[in-house]
Amino acid sequence: MEIVVTGLGIISAIGKNVAECLGSFEKHKSGVAPVQYLSTRYAGELSVAEVKATNRELANISELPDNLSRSILLSYLAAKEAIASLPENFGDTYRVGFFSGTTVGGMDKTENFFEEYTTDENAGNIEDVKYHDCGKTADHVTKQLGLKGTVTTISTACSSSANTILLGARMITHDQLDIVIAGGVDSLTRFTLNGFKTLQILDPEQCRPLDETRVGLNIGEGAAYIVLMSEKIANELQQEILCKLTGYHNANDSHHQTAMSDDGNGAFLAMQGALNKSNLKPSDISYINMHGTGTRNNDKAEGLAIKKLFDGKYPKLSSTKSFTGHALGASGSIEAVLSVLAIKHEMIFPNFSFSNPMEGLNIIPETKFQKGIKLQHVISNSFGFGGNCSSLIFSKY
Repeated sequence: MEIVVTGLGIISAIGKNVAECLGSFEKHKSGVAPVQYLSTRYAGELSVAEVKATNRELANISELPDNLSRSILLSYLAAKEAIASLPENFGDTYRVGFFSGTTVGGMDKTENFFEEYTTDENAGNIEDVKYHDCGKTADHVTKQLGLKGTVTTISTACSSSANTILLGARMITHDQLDIVIAGGVDSLTRFTLNGFKTLQILDPEQCRPLDETRVGLNIGEGAAYIVLMSEKIANELQQEILCKLTGYHNANDSHHQTAMSDDGNGAFLAMQGALNKSNLKPSDISYINMHGTGTRNNDKAEGLAIKKLFDGKYPKLSSTKSFTGHALGASGSIEAVLSVLAIKHEMIFPNFSFSNPMEGLNIIPETKFQKGIKLQHVISNSFGFGGNCSSLIFSKY
């Protein structure tokens, strides 16, 4: 059975929809900037990749209440864009799933509530914490969109939303569902920013993935979803087919709570498994959207895995996190959307900057936005804490 992609939705630090995000790449405009919207002691000290809007502004765009968590607002906007081409009440005829990955959930509201509550137990609005649980975001968004069916939340750190796509494809293949809206969301919170600062893996300036001088990542936020269905149902619904999802695999190197194995074994197994699933060879791959966070450990481990798998004969590759920041649980679906766009519109996304190859690895990422590049197969990598590694392969239809 052919699994195809028929819809895309995204909101990120470089744009509030697909068109705006593409425009930022064409202008070579990164979303990384000094903290502006998050209330934090590190304002003026750290650079992050925020969606350029307050909660009130997001609520106005989405026509939802502004007391909702930022994750709900972001998720709703991206999911609504993704399903825009589907007919009204499609869920009445087809078995629908909404799968969303996240690590933060509604923590943005919770941490603000407790900041007030710890100094005065009568302060703060307890309503602010009711969306704290990770699953509440998907539950609320499906109700707002009028979707009925299977609702699932996955939280496997930075591979979360890639794993929702993997799960959606499997459930369609095994005739459990007909249509799956899969992706994820994470909003920027003090908890995550402080946590990554404690790990000493933040770059206070613009991050430099895949560069020997890299010192860390820029935390980001956003949401993205893709619509998956069989080719048969896509034709029934007269949907434009953007590309196929031909390969996917999840592996775990079980090496460390917050680091990849030094030899990149988990990344290698994920990519190799996805190639096996799609019956492709490494030489068939046209482009790799790398996980490429900009940390010393991650980029070297992923680089070693690519060197081993491709035997030094690399396809075009880059890390789009240099534009969007690392949106944690949403990063896999943000990069999946970009990978689909790359195939559909024959384009290559660049690193924002690059100067010095990683020592011992002759990996040179693209540094310019390119059009008119015919791509057959694209790998999108997403690797999470605990060694949870996933690779997706999107192919030209």
